[in-house]
Parts: sequence; structure tokens; C-alpha cells
Amino acid sequence: MAEVLTQEEEQATQRFLQEMNSWTSCHSVSPLSWDVAVKFLMARKFDVVRAIELFHSYRETRQREGIVRLNPLQEPLLSELLSGKFTVLSVRAPTGASIAIFTAKLHHPARKNSREVQHTVLQALFYLLDRAVESVDTQRNGLVFIYDMGGSQYSNFELDLSKKILSLLRGAFPARLKKVLIVSPPVWFRVPYSIISMLLKEKLRERVHMVNVSELLQHLPPQCLPESLGGLLPWDPSTWNCLLLPGRAGRADPLDEMVLVLGSRTDGSVHRPGSGGMTLSQLKEHIICVGRHGIYEEYDELRKEQPEGTFTTSLAVVNRDRNRYGDVPCLDQTRVKLKRVNWHERSDYINASFMDGYLQKNMYIGTQGPLENTFPDFWQMVCEQHVLVIVMTTRVEEGGHRKCGQYWPLSPGSLATYGAITVSNKAVENYQHYRKCILELSTRQGREKWLISHLQFLSWPDFGVPNSAAALIQFREVVKKEQRRLVHDLGMLWKGPPGGPPMVVHCSAGIGRTGTFCTLDICLSQLEDVGNVNIMQTVRRMRKQRALSIQTPEQFYFCHNAILEHTAS
Repeated sequence: MAEVLTQEEEQATQRFLQEMNSWTSCHSVSPLSWDVAVKFLMARKFDVVRAIELFHSYRETRQREGIVRLNPLQEPLLSELLSGKFTVLSVRAPTGASIAIFTAKLHHPARKNSREVQHTVLQALFYLLDRAVESVDTQRNGLVFIYDMGGSQYSNFELDLSKKILSLLRGAFPARLKKVLIVSPPVWFRVPYSIISMLLKEKLRERVHMVNVSELLQHLPPQCLPESLGGLLPWDPSTWNCLLLPGRAGRADPLDEMVLVLGSRTDGSVHRPGSGGMTLSQLKEHIICVGRHGIYEEYDELRKEQPEGTFTTSLAVVNRDRNRYGDVPCLDQTRVKLKRVNWHERSDYINASFMDGYLQKNMYIGTQGPLENTFPDFWQMVCEQHVLVIVMTTRVEEGGHRKCGQYWPLSPGSLATYGAITVSNKAVENYQHYRKCILELSTRQGREKWLISHLQFLSWPDFGVPNSAAALIQFREVVKKEQRRLVHDLGMLWKGPPGGPPMVVHCSAGIGRTGTFCTLDICLSQLEDVGNVNIMQTVRRMRKQRALSIQTPEQFYFCHNAILEHTAS
């Protein structure tokens, strides 16, 4: 029986479906149903933007963990479901919330391959929770999660698995998590309390209660608790879980098609050699053959391709004043999300996108030139993403027009505070075509301090593209050398990819010069590695992450000539 919605909720559902089915159409997969839309909207109180974010978080989690085409009647999933390790009770809390229990002492990761066991546990968790939230009561009233650690040993505990379970419940599953009850946590779990801090954000930590069995009755009446937890309900997880199993014909998941199709494209934007690459001689011959007009036509093909994603967050009313240009939004699927210290903060939005580099995921963050009202957001992003190098390809003012805010202290010895971050200018080095600033960042309390490099390219003319690529390519070498130096200085402190954290690249809108710089870096890296390039493919992939990258046909043509000019020098 369909849920009766208010007029406002129906309107929100229609907006959600309009946004999402525009996206599914781009990916040639079936549109979402009304019921699926309502499930995700219920979990976010019919906030369309947050529901879309939840949907993509859910989909990406399933892709990452390989949770597709679940058949609960096949092993090893069937045995996992009947083990009672994770179960959804047959009764509800007085508020109408479903009650789910994970029993830690029944988890034995050391008995088999740990990764296989963890995968099966997550499959069971997804399956049972999916079945539970088919209920409108659970959608409306949420979920109480009991993490029963009674009688467990350290050998029953997997920090990585616990992180995944709680991460799933806190922000990647379409259910309202009302309360987390951690029962009889051992000393090693309770002290220090930082284990919970690692697993949960502040808003959810407020809902976490560490209790012993007797204290459980302060949260749930005895008729809602199994005998194993001091209640009146006979402990019968096998029967409860059997009730959620399908008939022998199985049960189709309406999202399986989407997860399978899009999952096969995972990391498809990472730039790597493929078919269609041109050697330098072939590239030169191609440019001579088709001429400037032919290269412009190739760009026009790219320009006509619709972005594969949505712009809901970027275009939300609350975020409009955070966009430098109203017609340059960023994709929901690749945007950089700021951490919220408090849930009541206005937004986690900044007009910035993760962009993959040559053989490295998230090598760049492409962003607009910061506005005065987004300076704190910009520096928060730099700190949260551990950025070491900022690449600026514009001046603050050009041709009498404001291109970017003065978001860093300009003269040596000066400092400025942006939100919780203080930025000090330690040194300035001026060169013919660029300026290098050494900036020291510190938190408001001054407990953490670290150095970054700000590199500003100064030889891009007010309009068009540089007459010669030599200066820009030399600047690219400086950028790469600086990134390598700073990553090397971190030593063992850096545990991420060998290329280091993302480098921030920006111009004014964050698509034209930004896209040109990144295209050259990717193509020259591929040329140095395998001896060929595919400029068309590089730009197409880039636009899947930072929509509209390479803003003009002149910039696209410049990339072609720049590669030839570089190799001829």
C-alpha cells in the first residue's frame, strides 16, 4: 500500500525524480520508481538536495563493496543471514522504529579469509536493512541500532568492519538512524573514547549511548528486547531473518541495474592510455590535415555532449552566492564536500571538483577563483584535503575586471585569518612568468602548522591563450617539482598515493585555464610515459568531473599546438 504523502512531500518527490531521472537517462539505465524516491526522501526529511546526496552515497558504497545481485538463498550469504550475527527484530520500538542488532561475539574474522568474511557480513547487512526499510513505518520512524559487545573479545572486533557498518548507517543508507546503543563495551573499547570519535561524526555521536544490559531498559522496554539482552523476547534470529528471505524465485533489487552498469565504469575518468592515441608525428599530421577549423569542429562535438551528472547542490538557493558565475556550477557527483563542524551550519558546499590525473585518482581539485565570502571555505578545503600546492592561472584583476579575490596575504611577513585558519606569508619569489609564495597555515589554536606553496602564473593574456606555450610548460614543471619536494618533505607522514594529495588548480571560473593546464599536464605525462596522447579523450574524461572544462575552441587548439611546441624545443 503506497504511503500517503502531504502536498509538499509529493512536490519534493516529483523534484527528486525529475533530477534523478535526468541523470539516469544520461547513463542509459532505467528511471527510479516513485517508491524508491520516497524511501530516500523519507531518510532526509524530504530535503531533495540531501536525498540526492544520500542516493549517490548509497550507490557508490554498493559499488565500492561489490554489493550487487544479492541472492540470500545462496551460500555463503544464506549461512550468514541464518547465523544471527546481524538481525532485525520482529518487534518495533514504542516510537515505531525498527530495531537492528549486531552481536559481536558471533563474528569470527580469523576463521577464514578476513576480507571474504567482511564482504559477506556487509552483504547480509545491506540485504536485511533493505528489506527492513521497505516498510513505511521504518521509513517514517527510523532505526535503532544495537551493537552488542557483551561476551566478545578483541578477536571478535574489526575496526575496519565497524567503521564500514557505522559509516553506512550514518550517511550511506536510506534510513533515519535514531539511536545507537553500544552494549557492554569492553575496557579497550571505552578507553579512550576516541574510538567512537573515529567512527562517528559529532551529530551522530550525540545519539550514541554506551550502556550495560540493565541500562538498556532506560531506552527500550523489555518486550522490545531479546532475552540475551535482559528483555522478554525469545532470542530467535534465524526465524526473524527467515521472514525476510524471498521465495525460491528470488527478489529483484530495483537498483541492481544501476549499480552494475555504473560500477563497471568505476574510475573511468582516471586518465590512462587507451585506443586512439596519437604519436607526435601522427598528431602533427592530424593538425596539418584538419587545420584550425577541423580542431574547432572536434571541440564543438565535445561541447554538445551533455554533462553526465546533476548540479542540484550547486544550484540550490542557499548556495547561489557561493558561485562566482551562475552558469558555471559543479557536478554533485564529483564536488568536494566540506566537513560540517555543526549540522546546523549553512552548507558543506564549495564550487570545487575532484579531477583525476594521469594514472592517479583525484590528482587535482579544480575550483573557481575564491570570492570574498568563500575565503574561509577555500582554506578549510585546503586543510581538509591536505593540499600542498595551489596553482593560480589568473591575476586578481585583468582588463579592469575582477577575476578572483585576494584570498591570501600578499606581502612577506603579513598574515590573515579566514574562519578557523590563519595564513602567514613567509616569503615571496618573483620570476619572469610566475610568482611563488611560501604560506604557513595554522589552526585557530595554533596547535598545527604546516607550509604550502602558492604558484601564480602571470603570463596568460587578458583574452585568448598565450602566444607561446613555453612559459606555461615551464610553469608546469615548476608545479610538479614543488609537489614532489613537499611530498618528499612529509616523509612517512604521508600515507596516500605516491603523487601526494590533490593540488588545487584555479583560474576565475575554474574551467578554462584550469582545464587547459590540467589537459597539458595529463597529456604530457602520458606522452612521457608511453609516447602517445589522446587530447579528445582527455578533455572528454575531464568534463565528466569538472563540467565545461576547456572553455573555448581556442584553448582546445592551444593544447594541440602546445604539445608539439614542447617536443620541438
